[in-house]
Amino acid sequence: MIAQLLPPAVAVEEAYGEEGADAPLYPQEAACVARAVDKRRREFTAVRHCARRAMERLGVPAQPVVPGERGAPRWPSGLTGSMTHCAGYCAAALVRADDLASVGIDAEVHGPLPEGVLPSVSLPQEAERIGRLGRDRPEVHWDRLLFSAKESVYKAWFPLTGTWLDFMEADIELFPDPGEVTRGGFRAELLVPGPRVGGRTVGSFDGRWTAARGLVATAVAVPHG
Repeated sequence: MIAQLLPPAVAVEEAYGEEGADAPLYPQEAACVARAVDKRRREFTAVRHCARRAMERLGVPAQPVVPGERGAPRWPSGLTGSMTHCAGYCAAALVRADDLASVGIDAEVHGPLPEGVLPSVSLPQEAERIGRLGRDRPEVHWDRLLFSAKESVYKAWFPLTGTWLDFMEADIELFPDPGEVTRGGFRAELLVPGPRVGGRTVGSFDGRWTAARGLVATAVAVPHG
């Protein structure tokens, strides 16, 4: 799902169903979910199982991943990455910090957003665009895909800024690949001052998306140059 959306330098590990949900946790990780309900604890465990497998692919010894500010994962020195989980699926994407400035991933169950949610997460022009896409290509739930893209954008933004990015502070345009229905790209125009990366101010993020296996997935990779 997500590996195909990111550059080859990114190590992506995914798990379906209950895979990894019973993997061991480090003590400091276990403390984070000591009072969590079973569902939350199993998701927390499975996605960290993916993260440790991704570390190993990069030649980095497996280490704990504890939540930091706003729940963002604290990665081992020299790495940056992102994690996501939804019903029946989780993934972790890690890359050496020398190769990319930031990565953001998200996966969602492929279904329409609950009634009334779209106006709270989309700009009027975004809602208009996905309305047109929905009429032309109804196979994709574009509202859910837009929500996922906003999540990926935020996950790529936060490590670069340490600040919140509201749903209304990025204008995202989704587009399918030529001749394709279930995969494509998107561009997020930042409506607030962007982060400084490689000596320049970044005004937009580019991403990729796919819809398969009952899921939609999105990813953003922010280069240094």
